[in-house]
Amino acid sequence: MKVPFTGGCLCGTIRYECSAEPIVMGNCHCRDCQRATGSAFAAALLVLRDAVTIAGEVKYYEVIGDSGATVARGFCPNCGSRLFSKPPNLELIGILAGSLDDPGWFQPGMDLYTASAQPWDYMNPDLPKFTKMPSANN
Repeated sequence: MKVPFTGGCLCGTIRYECSAEPIVMGNCHCRDCQRATGSAFAAALLVLRDAVTIAGEVKYYEVIGDSGATVARGFCPNCGSRLFSKPPNLELIGILAGSLDDPGWFQPGMDLYTASAQPWDYMNPDLPKFTKMPSANN
């Protein structure tokens, strides 16, 4: 992949640029991500928040995550495109792979929350699987 990378919403109201390599990339199969994406999982990458510049006003919807901490999901208030997530660690931000201008370089390194995965969803057998969020020790 090349840094910086860019992306945005469907209507172009929100644009972003990231100047750092992703820390991790993965597919989250939790029920919240399924509902938020309307699909089997959310394909996302995690980066340092300070490395991301966002143009446009993002609307956030907050939920209590599996950890008991607040997680916010960011979307465009005009077209509804889901773009970001704010995990409990405020130094990080999640970026949805589908919002990348060039999503072809996205390569998930794991499947998360597989305990919630739908039986009709085919997961890459070569990726590590975690029934919940992996800890730093995994």
